[in-house]
Amino acid sequence: MTKEEIENKIQDLPDYLVPEVADYIDFLISKYGSEKEFQEQELTFEWEGELSHLSDKFSSVDLQHKSKEWR
Repeated sequence: MTKEEIENKIQDLPDYLVPEVADYIDFLISKYGSEKEFQEQELTFEWEGELSHLSDKFSSVDLQHKSKEWR
């Protein structure tokens, strides 16, 4: 469903229900953040190399197999 389709549905609602829709939208934004906030988050690789101490014990293939066991 597109935003335009949602807007059309809101237009069809009685006026007294529109504040409920607005409250629900505010709830979703507070729970998940807005699209703009999500896009502004910069990805970092601070974790890079954190498992290097395990390279003596496990190969990358070993870790891939272990990760499948953990799922």
